[in-house]
Amino acid sequence: MNIIHHGAKDGVTGSCHQLNTDEGKLLIDCGLFQGDESKPLNIDFPVKDIDALLVTHTHIDHIGRIPWLLAAGFRAPIYCTEATAQLMPMMLDDGLRLQLGMKTRQRKRVLNLIRSLIRPIKYNTWTDIKRASTASTQIASSSKSSASGPITSTIASIRFQPAGHILGSSYIEVDLPNGERVVFSGDLGPSNTPLLPDPISPERADVLVIESTYGDKTHESIASRAERLKALINRSLSDGGVIVIPAFSVGRTQELLFDIENLLATSLTDDEKRTWSTIPVILDSPMAAKVTEQYRAFKSLWSQEAKTILDSGRHPLAFDQCITIHTHRDHIGLVNRLKQTGEPAIVVAASGMCNGGRVLNYLKALLPDKRTDVILAGYQARGTLGRNIQRGDKHVNIDGENIAINAHIHTMSGYSAHADRDDLLAFIEGITQKPNEIRIVHGDKHAQEALGGEVEERGLAEKVVLAVKV
Repeated sequence: MNIIHHGAKDGVTGSCHQLNTDEGKLLIDCGLFQGDESKPLNIDFPVKDIDALLVTHTHIDHIGRIPWLLAAGFRAPIYCTEATAQLMPMMLDDGLRLQLGMKTRQRKRVLNLIRSLIRPIKYNTWTDIKRASTASTQIASSSKSSASGPITSTIASIRFQPAGHILGSSYIEVDLPNGERVVFSGDLGPSNTPLLPDPISPERADVLVIESTYGDKTHESIASRAERLKALINRSLSDGGVIVIPAFSVGRTQELLFDIENLLATSLTDDEKRTWSTIPVILDSPMAAKVTEQYRAFKSLWSQEAKTILDSGRHPLAFDQCITIHTHRDHIGLVNRLKQTGEPAIVVAASGMCNGGRVLNYLKALLPDKRTDVILAGYQARGTLGRNIQRGDKHVNIDGENIAINAHIHTMSGYSAHADRDDLLAFIEGITQKPNEIRIVHGDKHAQEALGGEVEERGLAEKVVLAVKV
C-alpha cells in the first residue's frame, strides 16, 4: 500500500490523494488549486486504471478538477454521502460557468455524466468497492473465475463518517483486504459549532491522512463568536454604512445566517431590537441560496441545538429580515444604491476569499468608504484578494481598477469551518488504537511542521510524515 499526493501537498488547495494497493487504486478528492497555488487544470497523472473516486465534501478545492478528470478518461464510480451527491452538481455547474464560460447545454452534458457516476452512501455504512477485471486476467490467478465476461474483486470497504465541516462533509475509513485501515480526514470542522454536530474520532486508523490548515493556530471561541459579531454590527451601526461579509456558499454562509437569526431572536436589548429591526440582512449569492435550501432539506444532519431551535418554531436559515437577491440586475441595482446612500445593511456574498463572485462589486463600490466594515470570516489563501485586504493593503486591484481601502477590516477566526490545532490533536487523541503512521497534508509548510511536531511530542503515532517533504 502506498499513497501519492497529487494536491494539497504543500498548501491548502487542490486536494487529491491516490491510494494504491495490490488490489486496485482509489482517488480521494480531486480539487482545484487556488490563489498562489494555482496550476494548470489538466490532470497530470494516469486515470484510466483508477477504480473509484471518493469525495469528502463539495468545496471547490476538493472537487473542482472532476470535470478535467472526466476529460482525461475517468469513468469509474464516484462515492460520496447523500448530501454531497446533491450539492456536487450544483457546485461544479457554478465552477464550469465561472472558470470556462460554458453555456448551459455544455454544462448539462458534463453534469449528466457526473450524476451517472455518483454513488451516494449513507453515513456510518460500510460499502464494498469492487474492481472490474477481464476474465482472461483473472483465470490465471483464480480457479473460481468464469470463462468469459467481467468479474469483480473487492478493492476495499469504505465508510463515510460526519466531519462537521459543511453539509455532507465526511472523513473516510478505508478497510483494505490485508486488514489495514486507512483514514482520510478530508476537512474536519471545529468543535461546538451550533449548526452541525462535532466529528467523532474513528476507533482505529493504521494510517491517518489528516489536514493541517490551522495546525499552527487556535481559533477564537465558538461560544463567543456571536457576541463578537454582535459587537461589530453594533459598532458599524453607530457609524452607518454597510457591513460586507465575504462568505463561502457552502458552510460559512449558513453559519452566519444561523448566528444572525439567533442574535435577532434572543440576544438584543430593547434599544438594539429597535435599531436592528430596520436592517436588511442580504444574501446576495444565487449559489449560497441554493445551498441553503439543501441545508434545510437535510435537517436530519443538523446538530441537536439547531434541531431544538427548529422545533421551537423558529427558522434559523429562513427568517423574515433575510432578503435573497437573485438576478444580476437586482444585484447591480443594490450595489449602486448602497454606494450612493450609505444606508446600513448586512451583506453576505460569495466568494469567501474575494477571488470572484458578486462580493467583488460590493468591495469595489464600498471599500473606499470609511463607514464600510468588512468582516473576513474564513481562511484567506495566499495570492487571493481576501488575503491582500486582510494583511492591511491600502489599495487593491479589482477588475483592473486601483481601489483605495478606507473601510474597517476585521478578521473573525471563530467562523472558520476548519478544525484548529487543538481540535485536530483532539481528533487524533480520540483514536483508541494509536496510528502506525500519520500523514499531514492540506496545510502550509509551517502549519504541517507545527502539527507534526505536536504529534511527535505527544507520541500520538509511530511515524509522522509531512506531505510537504514527500
